[in-house]
Amino acid sequence: MFRFYARGSYDCVMSKRLAEVAVKVGVSEATVSRVLNEKPGVSDRTRRAVLTALDVLGYERPTKLRGERARLVGLVMPELQNPIFPAFAEVIGGALAQNGYTPVLCTQTAGGVSEADYVDLLLQQRVSGVVFLGGAYAQRDANHEHYERLREVNLPTVLVNAPIADFGFATVSSDDAVATELAMDHLRQLGHTRIGLLVGPQDHIPSQRKLAAARNLAESWGMPLDELDVAHSLYSLEAGQASASKLLARGVTAIVCASDPMALGAIRAIRRAGLSVPGDVSVVGYDDSALMNCTEPALTTVRQPIESMGRMVIELLIRQISSDSAISDELFFEPELVVRRSTSPARR
Repeated sequence: MFRFYARGSYDCVMSKRLAEVAVKVGVSEATVSRVLNEKPGVSDRTRRAVLTALDVLGYERPTKLRGERARLVGLVMPELQNPIFPAFAEVIGGALAQNGYTPVLCTQTAGGVSEADYVDLLLQQRVSGVVFLGGAYAQRDANHEHYERLREVNLPTVLVNAPIADFGFATVSSDDAVATELAMDHLRQLGHTRIGLLVGPQDHIPSQRKLAAARNLAESWGMPLDELDVAHSLYSLEAGQASASKLLARGVTAIVCASDPMALGAIRAIRRAGLSVPGDVSVVGYDDSALMNCTEPALTTVRQPIESMGRMVIELLIRQISSDSAISDELFFEPELVVRRSTSPARR
């Protein structure tokens, strides 16, 4: 970590670093110097921006300006439409409150505040830690610079579900390989031999893990997975419907989906094709999010163990906050197959 060195006052800070902070904030070097020396004549907004820039650039604050981190924890999630995210937020937020921390919900919207923007805002608020419930860390081709800022300031951080390799943060994951094996084994036992796979974008790590597990399992059965029986989709009902239509055209008799909303989209596509669920095509979802037992038909799905995963998230976060040391392990939790009425034996 870079440090500012003082000799009597912070006027002796190296000009290069003063300039770097000034450029980051968009103010003069003189303004940065006034903030560091606690001089008057600087607005509270500019003062906070300068101190945040110190954190982001990895410079140590002057002793008098450090203060303590607020007992706030950011919960950053990509959306609220998929009910699995509010479910995780409820568990984690409740556990945070029990430990004396206040959750700060940060939800991205199309064309709105980005994940990187939220990281800047949370650093500005000097939160005690951040929990990401899905995000750019799971996409190989996404921008990851804002995570680097969290590493630079050693902010306690926990990710939920698989990141790209060697990402360096504590991670709590549902085992994607086991989830896929549970779904496909269930369908094979029902006599299905043409199983389609509906997963997320190609650079999405949990989807890559599910796809790799499906390939390995199909090969062990002596029925290699045809690439045309795999469809990539966004995690929404509408996208799932469009991608499932392509699988139906291939003649699959069952579809394994990477989320419950995608599975609901697949059911809609099957019905619009004049087919029935599960009479003609069986469907398996993933998450067991709210109300999946109330759909028609009730959805067979693979349940993520939200309660136990949420408790582990808090344990890892509190451990980092207490010890001020980073944790980089990924802990796996085993999912559970929940059989309902969207799957049935394959027609002969």
